[in-house]
Amino acid sequence: MLKTSEGRMIPCFCITNRKLCQDDFIERIKHIVDGQKADAVILREKDLPEGEYLYLAGQVLDICQDASIPCILHTFYRAAAELGCRRIHLPFDVLMELKSGQTAQSEFDLDAHFEVVGTSVHSEEQAKRAAPLGIRYLIAGHIFETDCKMGVPGRGLGFVKNVSQVPVPVYAIGGIHRHNAADVVNAGASGVCMMSSFMFDALSDL
Repeated sequence: MLKTSEGRMIPCFCITNRKLCQDDFIERIKHIVDGQKADAVILREKDLPEGEYLYLAGQVLDICQDASIPCILHTFYRAAAELGCRRIHLPFDVLMELKSGQTAQSEFDLDAHFEVVGTSVHSEEQAKRAAPLGIRYLIAGHIFETDCKMGVPGRGLGFVKNVSQVPVPVYAIGGIHRHNAADVVNAGASGVCMMSSFMFDALSDL
């Protein structure tokens, strides 16, 4: 849970980006989960070759399991299945391809391998298309301006309100921290996701 500046506790996912870390990535993950700083960790390192991601995912899964914190793997659904991970987060386009039934990729049975499937959306239309596909949550963004998307305006709280009309939990992402997280939930989100605060801030500040 994230404790906001007002003292409110809000569900929060940690989204990883090892390139933002100025210290050891694995030690940072241990600190986050041992301190129960996040309700789940999404291992996003999708720039890695699949074999390297599989190795890293094995380490992070073990750390999260020991701390009883859910670990959600990202993009590499075959690696997740190989590791026996029952939670996967898919980019919207990948989810659509797997659910289309029209390609060799879509022969992979998500329901057989995963108990939790989530996706990211960047428009109300995407949210409406994804919601009926058996997903357990949406990540919607980006909400506020953020260094991760330098120069691109955030979609704002109105976007959160509109996307949150779909019948699945919506977690907002993008420029979110303890001082504005309550605004996002007040707009309709079920919780928030943070990357920079978890990956870049000093461990003593987490």
